[in-house]
Amino acid sequence: MDNLEHKKYPIGKFEGPQNISDQEIDHHIKVLKDFPARLKNLVEHWSDEQLDTQYREGGWRVRQLINHLADSHMNSYVRLKLALTEDNPTIKTYDEAAWAELQDSFTIEIKPALQMLKGLHKRWVYELKSMTNMEFERTFFHPEQNRNISLKENLAFYSWHCDHHYAQIVNLKKEKGW
Repeated sequence: MDNLEHKKYPIGKFEGPQNISDQEIDHHIKVLKDFPARLKNLVEHWSDEQLDTQYREGGWRVRQLINHLADSHMNSYVRLKLALTEDNPTIKTYDEAAWAELQDSFTIEIKPALQMLKGLHKRWVYELKSMTNMEFERTFFHPEQNRNISLKENLAFYSWHCDHHYAQIVNLKKEKGW
C-alpha cells in the first residue's frame, strides 16, 4: 500500500463480512457507543489552524471530516429506522463531497457536530441494543450500489467508518507532531 493509499485507508478498505456473529454485533455496537467521546477527546482542543488542515493532500480538512461524520451517521440512523419500519425501503442517497463543501461543514466550529454525534450515537446504540437477530436481517435497497444491505452489514460498515476516519485524524496528528 503506497503512502497516499495508506492516508486514504489507514485501516484498509471496508470488506463486507459474509457472516456477522452476535459477538461481532456487540463489538460494532461498542465502537458506535464509544466513538463520540473518543473523537471529542482527540480533537476538542485543536486550534482552527489544526482543524483546517487536510488529513492528506487533496483530502478534506479535519473540520470537514468531523461534520461529514455527523452527516453520514445521521443518514445511517434514518436508514436504520426506515428499514425497521418499512419493507426493504429504497434509501435516498446524497452527494457526500457536495455536503462537505457547504458552509456548515466547511467553516463552522466543530462543537455542534460533536454534540450531534453524542446524541445521535446514544439513540442509535439504544435502538441497536434493543434489536432482535431477525431485525438485524432487515434490509434497505441502496440504489447507487444496486443491492439490498442488511442492518447487520450496515452496522459493520459504520463501525469501520468510525475507526476509518478516526485513524485518518490520528495519523495526521502523528505526522504533524501535535
